[in-house]
Amino acid sequence: MCGIVGYIGMKDAFPILIKGLKRLEYRGYDSAGVALLNSEGELNVYKSKGKVKNLEEYCIGKDVSGTIGIAHTRWATHGEPNDLNAHPHYSQSENIALIHNGIIENYLAIKKMLVREGYTFKSDTDTEVLVQAIEYIKKRYDLTLSEAVQRTLKFVIGAYAIGVIEKNKPDCLVAARKGSPLIVGIGEGEFFLGSDATPIIEYTSNVIYLNDEEVVLLQRNKKPVVKTLKDEDVHHDIIKIKLQLEDIEKGGYPHFMLKEIFEQSKSLAMCMNGRLNTELMEIKLSGITTNIERFRSAKRIIITACGTSWHAALIGKYLFEEFCKIPVDVEVASEFRYRSPVIHSDDILIPISQSGETADTLAAMELAKSHGAFIYGICNVVGSSIARGTDSGTYTHAGPEIGVASTKAFTTQVTVLIMMALQIGRELKTLPEARYKKIVRELANINTKIEECFELSKEIRKISSVFTYARNFMYLGRGYNFPVALEGALKLKEISYIHAEGYPAAEMKHGPIALIDEEMPVVVVSPKLKTYEKIVSNVQEIKARKGKIIAIVTKGDVDIKKMADFCIEIPDTEECLTPLLTVIPLQFLSYYIATVKGRNVDQPRNLAKSVTVE
Repeated sequence: MCGIVGYIGMKDAFPILIKGLKRLEYRGYDSAGVALLNSEGELNVYKSKGKVKNLEEYCIGKDVSGTIGIAHTRWATHGEPNDLNAHPHYSQSENIALIHNGIIENYLAIKKMLVREGYTFKSDTDTEVLVQAIEYIKKRYDLTLSEAVQRTLKFVIGAYAIGVIEKNKPDCLVAARKGSPLIVGIGEGEFFLGSDATPIIEYTSNVIYLNDEEVVLLQRNKKPVVKTLKDEDVHHDIIKIKLQLEDIEKGGYPHFMLKEIFEQSKSLAMCMNGRLNTELMEIKLSGITTNIERFRSAKRIIITACGTSWHAALIGKYLFEEFCKIPVDVEVASEFRYRSPVIHSDDILIPISQSGETADTLAAMELAKSHGAFIYGICNVVGSSIARGTDSGTYTHAGPEIGVASTKAFTTQVTVLIMMALQIGRELKTLPEARYKKIVRELANINTKIEECFELSKEIRKISSVFTYARNFMYLGRGYNFPVALEGALKLKEISYIHAEGYPAAEMKHGPIALIDEEMPVVVVSPKLKTYEKIVSNVQEIKARKGKIIAIVTKGDVDIKKMADFCIEIPDTEECLTPLLTVIPLQFLSYYIATVKGRNVDQPRNLAKSVTVE
């Protein structure tokens, strides 16, 4: 959830840390802080409520010298956003400073023990408890900093990614992780720390990914020393990441979200590259090819995810059941992990996560794995926890997604699910060959139709300006487009702060119709498919109650176009592919309503990009 960056080397640390925080601000923006160790061995901590720019302004005129430092941008969990609760946190003696992403579940018990030992606390955070505990253990057992971190973390329950530095120790940066992402960038005699690759990529493309319950000691011109909490030595291969600096910059767009909407045709092309053979018109995902017997023998597929990824998962249910004839359950990960779900060894669990670090999805995955289920992951980030913890899987190759409101993550996840269902259905002979070929041919051309949808942006911008008055929205869809209605409503809620709900269109009569009046805009996702006539009836019911209708229809539509107040026409395509087109006008609609209302589109209040804590 929070953003972590660290540096040890020969360069001035402060500019590297501040630039890194700005690139990580999508992970948390309640407060920010930096700790620097200068050439005299003094440990200076500066922090400020609000954005990174507030911290930058606060540091003007202060001693920001030093070639070792750690920095943090916070999304508040324990303690409200303010200067005191911001990271880094000092130990009581101010000899140690620490940054932390995660939640220490037993912090109150540790705090009570430390209070008995004479420690006092300035903040309300679990993080201050952790740094105080490290200092206590270090003094009591006369340990080095890395040894003290190892021993302390043995008693910690919860999730953490931490960076720690110590006064008068100018060649020592210690980091550790469990349940929260942390990577180490390897430079020439220097090292970088990051909760993801975005603050590192300008300086190095060589990284190591720490595993759970590992502690790393970083010293200039020496190899990283990685140990487990049990003091076992660990060797990590250096991995070269492919992220480019231009991938994490706006490229002339006013917001990352708008850039990422327009990147969807490129992202889908990358997603299908090497997997969809346009000459043979066939799909081959290596993870499916290798494990087809697991799918052949599967009694059930369980797809688990959160938020936008859960909406993609719902579309996956339609796909797998139609093409593969395998029963599918779709589970909200945060509910699944705390139930007592019935999981069999012949089940397949598909966790879906953009970051590959979503805490609830990871926990659901581990639960299913403990019951012997086969785990097939779908995620975007190479080397993420889900990618490393699954039996097999498929990367979406969407590229970095910085905007908090997911756009290209959704369409690439749906594309992976489409390709999986097509390949499995063909292998299992549950999908007729002619139908398979027809859909694959259309999928090969879908990017051209997505780019046609991009041309609707100006039209949708005008429509959006009409509806900034609205306090509520309703989204309706059927079949493959019911999850798209849910996704459209979520996008509007996330970035405009307008209450919105998505429903299956036929369910409108079972309660939601009571909300319809002249003040209620209703977005109807209604391409001309097999349920079209049913949706026409729903539209008539809305009009009879003076509801304002924004309709997403197939180009050339006549019936709904007569009744809708505003009509957005998309190209025709195969029914199972329509979500890749219908979602784009809904992304534009939420974006433009939010911008007209003056919202911070890329950093909406109370939200962070990757939910790596419960």
